[in-house]
Amino acid sequence: MNNIKQLVCILFCNIVLLSCTTYNPETFRSYIDGYWQIDKVILADGTEKAYTFNQTIDFFEINDTTGVRKKLQPKLDGSFLTSSDSEMFTLKIDNDSLRMNYSTALSSWTETVVSAKEDQIVIKNEAGNLYFYKPFKKISL
Repeated sequence: MNNIKQLVCILFCNIVLLSCTTYNPETFRSYIDGYWQIDKVILADGTEKAYTFNQTIDFFEINDTTGVRKKLQPKLDGSFLTSSDSEMFTLKIDNDSLRMNYSTALSSWTETVVSAKEDQIVIKNEAGNLYFYKPFKKISL
């Protein structure tokens, strides 16, 4: 009986500690800059889709509270094919989350940066899909 009480106490303490853990979404900004490729997507219904090869990668460039996102196609020589298309966005902390607010002549939408660190960015779109990005690594033959 004593072991059960200890186990319940340990579980309770862990729950309290985990629920008290806070993060500062402002720190995510510094990790977004750069070249990223989609590793996997978890759709809102829970379906997971892995990306073993990406024909395009996302390039993010952040300047204070604004940024640009551009789709690039990596070439074998290490350079990129690019188009003139790009999406501008603003960064804003809203409801304790870092939001990327896009606006074009045709549409506007918001994505939420769920987490960002050196080796992974997770972005949630308005449909509830989670995009897991990993840093782009040049193709080596």
